[in-house]
Amino acid sequence: MIDTMMGTKVVGGLCGALLFFLLVNWASEGLYHVGGEGQGVVEMVAAELQTEAETDAPEVDINELIAVADMAKGEKVFVKCKACHKLEQGEHTVGPSLFQIVGRAVGVSEGFAYSRPMTELGGEWTVESLNAFMENPRKFLPGTKMSFAGLKKDKDRANILAYFLALQ
Repeated sequence: MIDTMMGTKVVGGLCGALLFFLLVNWASEGLYHVGGEGQGVVEMVAAELQTEAETDAPEVDINELIAVADMAKGEKVFVKCKACHKLEQGEHTVGPSLFQIVGRAVGVSEGFAYSRPMTELGGEWTVESLNAFMENPRKFLPGTKMSFAGLKKDKDRANILAYFLALQ
C-alpha cells in the first residue's frame, strides 16, 4: 500500500516530467515554427540565406545562353514537359499546345481553358518571359494552373528555348 508521502512524490514526479516536456515543446516550437503567423528562428535564417543567395547570384542573359545552347539537349529536357504539353498545333492535353510559343499571345490558344491569372497577364511570350515562367511558374504567375515546380538550371531553360525557336 502507498502512503500519502509516496503518492505525493509520484504525482510530483509526473507533473515535473510533463512540465519539462511542455517547456521543451515550447522552445522547439520557437526555433522550428511551421505555419501560422510568425516565423521560427530557423525559418528566418533560411529565408535570409535564400535572399542572400538570390541577390548574390549573377544575372544571366538568357539570349547569350541560347546563342550557345544545344537544341538536342533541349529536346531531351522537353521530355519533362511532354506529360502535359504537345508541340503540335491545337493539340492540348493537361496544358496547352506549345506550338510556336515564342511570340504567341499569352493565355490564348483556341480550345484551351487557361487560368484567370494567365488570361489577365496579357502581352506575348518572349524568350525572357518564357525563361522566367519556366524557372518558377508559380512565382512568375501566382494562381497559375501549372503545377510543375520549374526548371532551375539556366542551361536547361536555354536549351529548351533554343529547341522551341528551332521549331518556329
